[in-house]
Amino acid sequence: MRSLPLPLAVTVRVLPVVVLAVSGWALSSESSDPAPAPPTAGASGQQPQNAPAAPDPTASASAGAKAYTVAPAPCSGLSEKTISSLVPGAKSAGKEIPSTDKSVRRTCSWHALKGYDYRWLDVSFEVMGSNAQAQRSYAERTARKSGGGAVPGLGDTAYSVVDLTSEDKQETREGTVVARASNALVVVTYNGSDFETKKAPGTDEINKGAIKAAKDAVAALGGGEKS
Repeated sequence: MRSLPLPLAVTVRVLPVVVLAVSGWALSSESSDPAPAPPTAGASGQQPQNAPAAPDPTASASAGAKAYTVAPAPCSGLSEKTISSLVPGAKSAGKEIPSTDKSVRRTCSWHALKGYDYRWLDVSFEVMGSNAQAQRSYAERTARKSGGGAVPGLGDTAYSVVDLTSEDKQETREGTVVARASNALVVVTYNGSDFETKKAPGTDEINKGAIKAAKDAVAALGGGEKS
């Protein structure tokens, strides 16, 4: 057999090795190239532009959940200091108003006449079956009493309003605060009259007094059982 010239012989022998090496590199490149990664949230935590927003699992749960199962003892809901400042001369024990179901509604009342100044304070606790029910009840109550305003930092939401009435030339000024905390409502009614001057206490005095009582009462909700 005739021998091939040296350069041609080397080329023939090396060619299969080169072909195999190239094929192996191609296969290796295809298998090692990672699949595109799924889009992820950016550093700010926002979803990718085309990705649907994830549903908030707490939205429906918060509307149906409830934090309180029973109303607290109403006459122990206010501090003695608050009672003596708002209703001078009243007994701190107060008087609980009879209720058809004490587990869901309880009310305590304080009233006293000191000299010619008369003050009356009612505090009610109402426990609803869910947050949604409490929200509806709160909206209905505040809608019936126009002219008031929000009370920041009291419960989940709160509203106060002051009204002036007159009967037989005797003025009475009454403040009402409605506060919601989860599935519970706190309703405070505070009024006063001066039987000597026939005048009513100032709006600021009555409004601040009602809000002060409401703050004590909302804090007392912790005395009711939580679920």
